[in-house]
Amino acid sequence: MKKLFLLTLILITLSCKNTDTEQKVAVAEPKHTIETPFVWEGANLYFLLTDRFNNGDTSNDVNFDRTKETGKLRGFKGGDIKGITQKVKEGYFTDLGINAIWMTPIVEQIHGGTDEGTGVTYGFHGYWTKDWTVIDPNFGTKADLHELVKEAHAKGIRIVLDAVINHTGPVTNNDPVWPEEWVRTDKQCSYDNYENTVSCTLVANLPDIRTESNANVDLPPQLVEKWKAEGRYEQEVKELDAFFERTGHPRAPRFYIMKWLTDYITEFGVDGYRVDTVKHVEEYVWTEFKVECDFAFAEYKKNNPEQVLDDNNFYLLGEVYNYGVSTGQEFDFGDRKVNYFDPPSFQSLINFEFKYNSKDKGYEDLFTHYNAILHDELKGYGTVNYLSSHDDGQPFDAQRKKPFETANKLLLSPGTSQVYYGDESSRSLVVPGTEGDATLRSMMNWDSIAKRKRPKEVLSHWQKLGQFRAKHPAIGAGTHQMITEQPYYFNRSYENEDFKDKVVIGLDLEKGKKVIDVSKVFEERVMLRDAYSGEIATVENGTVTLNTEFEIILLERQ
Repeated sequence: MKKLFLLTLILITLSCKNTDTEQKVAVAEPKHTIETPFVWEGANLYFLLTDRFNNGDTSNDVNFDRTKETGKLRGFKGGDIKGITQKVKEGYFTDLGINAIWMTPIVEQIHGGTDEGTGVTYGFHGYWTKDWTVIDPNFGTKADLHELVKEAHAKGIRIVLDAVINHTGPVTNNDPVWPEEWVRTDKQCSYDNYENTVSCTLVANLPDIRTESNANVDLPPQLVEKWKAEGRYEQEVKELDAFFERTGHPRAPRFYIMKWLTDYITEFGVDGYRVDTVKHVEEYVWTEFKVECDFAFAEYKKNNPEQVLDDNNFYLLGEVYNYGVSTGQEFDFGDRKVNYFDPPSFQSLINFEFKYNSKDKGYEDLFTHYNAILHDELKGYGTVNYLSSHDDGQPFDAQRKKPFETANKLLLSPGTSQVYYGDESSRSLVVPGTEGDATLRSMMNWDSIAKRKRPKEVLSHWQKLGQFRAKHPAIGAGTHQMITEQPYYFNRSYENEDFKDKVVIGLDLEKGKKVIDVSKVFEERVMLRDAYSGEIATVENGTVTLNTEFEIILLERQ
């Protein structure tokens, strides 16, 4: 009996313990994971020429009889919106760690070609506007743009269009000059002071919009004629009437164009504008433009709540040619300094000095320099760094001999990174037979990526760094701190409300065994992953030990 009693007691006790365990499991709190925020100041922005990236629809390659023989790489080559969408769907941008795409202007271009001394050129680049209200058929349709934004947003990728306010396209036999109350054609810029940079034409045959004017002007007769022929004149006028009634703005040239540009926000939900030739327009115009962009973005979010990605504001990126971050918030015209950040207008400006800094400085000096500026003079704003671009004739590595160093400096520097299409695959920037900036604008080298070993190796490196950057806002928007000079390790940290992000990075390391001091960054027994090799290690006595075949380490929490 005594044995039976003891056995019964043991079974009852075990039953109670199992019940307790089940109850504890049932009420356990789920682990709360804070989603990584998208931060424009640390974004990985991909810049492409719409016509030169990927041809997704060969049926739209020729329009408006643009068939004249052109200078080399100065005509339309077939790239379009569908081609970009195709690569979004394939995961090309996601694999590259891209979380925003900036594409050249897609509005209807002049129908004729013009020779500026480099051979006949068509408006393949998108900067020669004929009609702001419609997409050029060479680039695609409204349906194509809707699909691009939808597919990009589904993958967490923002779409940034390109805005031109200060000029129309050149005058050709097919494209008459706009009325005198709209444009000036009599004074070419000499760029030696503020006045001679703003109130003038960029080049001889590029009519300059009178952005300073507050006079009421009628629509250009060529637009009226065009819209009537296309059967949409009444609708366009109705929308303009509503815009001017709502805003109270005079019917001045700049406000017409602002209305037309912000329609792309309201209708398609694009996330930002890169603004062309900023310093050639009075600075107050950009504050006005920001107001209209913000209104349009708010309207889109209100009308399309299911399409809202986050609570980020509309992104305005300015191209102030030759602006560099070392001057802080101001650009110096010689006789006058202008702040394009405040009063509120641009969130970021393109940084034209990054390529020089990258040539002159090693990794630590470069990173420290940008860390200091972005957390002092430019605190609350941003910079967009690049090492090659569509109109910069002196890229960091024109011969593509340093693609790995290019990736390291661009993708690991504080600030927003601008990857120019083909940076990641060593697309040639030196094309024999081209004149001027055409050499920078060849077709994307998809064929060499598919068939050649070297572009594949380069692309793999850019992909690993890009994905790491996209995953960790600390890299672009965080604070920088060197850990050791030799071997070279540093950490980046970023904190925003409940979100905290820390990484440790090593460059120019020895292959093989690596013992890394992470004592000031990660706690004991924390598991870390090297995103470059995939190796995992645990922090012991303030260090982690890894054995990899690479010269780079990208450490993150496992």
